[in-house]
Amino acid sequence: MENKHDIGRDRQRVAAGQDWEVEYMAKKYNVSEKEVEDAIQRVGVSREKVEEFLSQKR
Repeated sequence: MENKHDIGRDRQRVAAGQDWEVEYMAKKYNVSEKEVEDAIQRVGVSREKVEEFLSQKR
């Protein structure tokens, strides 16, 4: 059983292996799914870092 602390930590990371999450990030930042995947490769799976990286591309 998951506890509430694990759920919070999970949302701090981008689930790069989940197509729906990559698609969501691409739509949110108006970039391609490939650009989201490249961002994850460059900065890691930290949601904060990926979002910061993608927001600079706008």
